[in-house]
Amino acid sequence: PRLMWSANTTLARVRAPAAAMAFDAITSISDQKTRIDRYKELQASLFQQGRVAELNELVDHMVSEDMSVIVSRQVITEFVGLLPSLDTALIKQVAVYALEKLQPRVVSFEEQVTVIRERLAAIYEAEENWAEAAKTLTMIPLDTGNRVLDDDYKVEKYVHIAQLYLEDDEPVHAEAYINRASLLMTGETDSGLRLRHKVCYARILDSKRKFLEAALRYYQLSQIDANELGGKKVDDAELMQALRCAVTCAMLAPAGPQRSRFLATLHKDERCAKLPTFSVLEKTFLEQVLERHEVERFAQTLQPHQMATLEDGSTVLDRAVIEHNMLSASKIYTNISFEQLGALVGIPSEQAEQIAAKMVSDGRMSATIDQVDAIIDFQTESESITNWDASIARVCHKTEKIVLRAVERQPHLAAEMVSSS
Repeated sequence: PRLMWSANTTLARVRAPAAAMAFDAITSISDQKTRIDRYKELQASLFQQGRVAELNELVDHMVSEDMSVIVSRQVITEFVGLLPSLDTALIKQVAVYALEKLQPRVVSFEEQVTVIRERLAAIYEAEENWAEAAKTLTMIPLDTGNRVLDDDYKVEKYVHIAQLYLEDDEPVHAEAYINRASLLMTGETDSGLRLRHKVCYARILDSKRKFLEAALRYYQLSQIDANELGGKKVDDAELMQALRCAVTCAMLAPAGPQRSRFLATLHKDERCAKLPTFSVLEKTFLEQVLERHEVERFAQTLQPHQMATLEDGSTVLDRAVIEHNMLSASKIYTNISFEQLGALVGIPSEQAEQIAAKMVSDGRMSATIDQVDAIIDFQTESESITNWDASIARVCHKTEKIVLRAVERQPHLAAEMVSSS
């Protein structure tokens, strides 16, 4: 006999074994449209009552080998649409089970699986379970070739995944997905996505402690105007936040000429005077020694990764302050012992020597080190220019000697060159 019922019938309120019997009864209906309608009616009732076990059994029934893909795809599509009607905890249970069962046949249910994963990821994100949210989104089928997806959609997903990994303090994974997004971005990419991409990339550089590069990116973001975003205006508070990040990263960047030039740019920016860290920025720009209380006040504005401990036991901030104070010392002293230099910057003399040697070898400080007497001699700017001039003079002198030898050995060639000129 043909079975008919609505969402209010007792058949939809039975336990899982009886629900299985109901599924079998619906399967026996010969008319496909009627069969689909009956599945949808039963499914709607199960969602209304929050019957997780029966819904899970329905998913099993839909992915069974005997089930027509035409029928199951329509039922699962409506299944996905009804998910938000459940409580959050029940959505997680039903969604996780459905994804597990649908994954082996994901080719047939790509759109449905995508929507389920997006909703499940949104729940994880609301719970601040960043790792699970990112993992859920990474499994969305974006490059199978079975669906034609807009590049902006893919970019949005890759950028979103990167943002989640950054929240989970996983900059390496974040960079992998932001690089995927970069490959798909063009001048036609949505301006909002381009902005999110730039912010995300700056945060990745920040998290990987590439502070000078991050500072430059943040500063560029702080100067974005409406023309770059297709007429959309960025809130002034957001621009100031980007500027604050630029100042912070510039302070943490390795001391040297590049940082000094960028600090000069920041110091000229009138907006920086409104920042609470401006006093520290100004002293850093003027190459004055930073005092402990100033450093401690600045440290309160830093993120956890910006206070990470390095191999020698010091923090990122400690290293930045030590290098800055060493550079400041080079402007005050002609030479100084490592014992005195260590006392000045608050570290042992051996560590002071190691850091100074690294700064000299990197070209970030002009000095010579006498390891026998444990003294460092700083070169002033005038000395550097004099040495540069002397080096040019030596090159010119050697070049002249080479030319004279060539003339002596090949006088006829020299004569030809003179006559042709």
